[in-house]
Amino acid sequence: MLKSFTPLMVERQGVQLHTRVAGVGAPVLLLHGHPQTMSMWHRVAPVLAQSHRVVLMDLRGYGDSSRPEADAEHRNHSKREMAQDALAVMKAHGFDRFDVLAHDRGARVGHRLAVDAPEAVNRLLLLDIAPTLAMYENTSEAFARAYWHWFFMIQPSPLPEALIESDPARYVRSVIGARYAGLQAFAPEALAEYERCAALPGTALSIAEDYRASASLDLAHDRADVAAGHKLQQPLRVLWGNHGAVGRCFDVLGLWRERAAQVTGYALDSGHYLAEEAPEQVIAQAQQFFTH
Repeated sequence: MLKSFTPLMVERQGVQLHTRVAGVGAPVLLLHGHPQTMSMWHRVAPVLAQSHRVVLMDLRGYGDSSRPEADAEHRNHSKREMAQDALAVMKAHGFDRFDVLAHDRGARVGHRLAVDAPEAVNRLLLLDIAPTLAMYENTSEAFARAYWHWFFMIQPSPLPEALIESDPARYVRSVIGARYAGLQAFAPEALAEYERCAALPGTALSIAEDYRASASLDLAHDRADVAAGHKLQQPLRVLWGNHGAVGRCFDVLGLWRERAAQVTGYALDSGHYLAEEAPEQVIAQAQQFFTH
C-alpha cells in the first residue's frame, strides 16, 4: 500500500524506522495507531500529499520498523523515545519544523513530541484520544470494557506476548473489529498489512512494552509536566468519533484544555478509526487546520 510514496529507512541509535514520503508543500508527519501501521493513512495521505509534503512512519515496534529489546523501565518503548524517533525521521527528510497529524498511540507520541520539542511542531491534530494521564486517572467500567487491551497488555511478560503470538491475526481482528464500524471499515489490503506485521518476530513484545511504558514511565513524564505547569503552546485540534468510547467516557475538550493553551475540537460521525471510517472529514479538517 502507499506505493506512490517513496520509501526511506532511517536509523536512530540502532533502531530502523520505516518511512515513506510524497507530495509538495509544507511538511506534515503522520503517525499511526495500534495495532496498525502507516497503511492506516491510505485514504488520507494521497489526498493530503496534493498540498503538503507528507511523511509517514511506522512507530518502533510496529509495521516494518525495528522491534527494540525490552528493558526494566520500558524506556525503549516510551513515548519520549518514539518522539525522538519522529524528530530523527523528519530531520532525515530535511525538516526541522513541521505539522503533526496522529491517531491513537501515534497521537500520544505526537503529544510527547510537541511537549519535548516545541520548536519542531507547528500545529498538532490528534485523533480520538484524551491525554494519557487523564484517561488512566478517570478510568470507568465502561472505558475498561471498551479498551480491555489497555489492561491486558500491561500484565507482566510473557503472558500477553504468548497469547498474542498464538494467533496474531485473531488479536488484530479482536481489537479493531469489536469497535463501532466492525471489520468492514478496513480495506482488505490494509487489514492484511496489519495482520502481516502483527505476526513479525518481536511484535508482540514491542506492542506490550508500548502499553507497559504508557502505564508507567509515560505517566511519570506526564505528571512531571503537570507539576511544572507545562502546557502545549502550539495550536491543538482534537477530533473524536461520536460513536467511540473516548467521546462517551471522557470530556475530550475539557481534558485537553487542562494540558494545552490553544485547543479546538469536534466530534465526527465515526467510531475510533477516523482516518478509515471518515477519511473525507479528516482530510477536510487537516487541510483547513494546516493552512496557516
